[in-house]
Amino acid sequence: MATFIGDYTCRVDAKGRVIMPAAFKKQMPPATTDRFVVKKDVFEQCLVLFPMDEWDRQNSIIRSKINPYNREHSQFLRGFYKGTAEVVLDASNRLLIPRRLLDLVEIESEAVLAGQDGKIEIWSKDFYDKQAGEADDFAVLAEKIMGESESSA
Repeated sequence: MATFIGDYTCRVDAKGRVIMPAAFKKQMPPATTDRFVVKKDVFEQCLVLFPMDEWDRQNSIIRSKINPYNREHSQFLRGFYKGTAEVVLDASNRLLIPRRLLDLVEIESEAVLAGQDGKIEIWSKDFYDKQAGEADDFAVLAEKIMGESESSA
């Protein structure tokens, strides 16, 4: 599994193609294919790009928790898979992101591709810059999640 590190501003052409940053390409294991799944993030105003091995891992987690005969679980599945698309790196290392997904998160001519462990978030540059400006909020969150030791809880 790849661990993606870094964030890169990329141009989005009129067809919705974006070049995969060379650093991300280098961070992918050699056995990784050039196939990905892209979908709207569950929580944020961004897209999430999963390499196929990470997408398969996510699906395994979901399958372990889902009963397809439970109505709420079925609604969750419908929402989770809604708008997903398979994308492939072309010979020029570009991904063609469906326009409907770009429009959903208001990406026009510039996007930020941000590594987040085994996936890559794709943000509108404006939304990403607003998120980056909230350093104090991040510090509070970091302290809340990582600051407490097991013995003090």
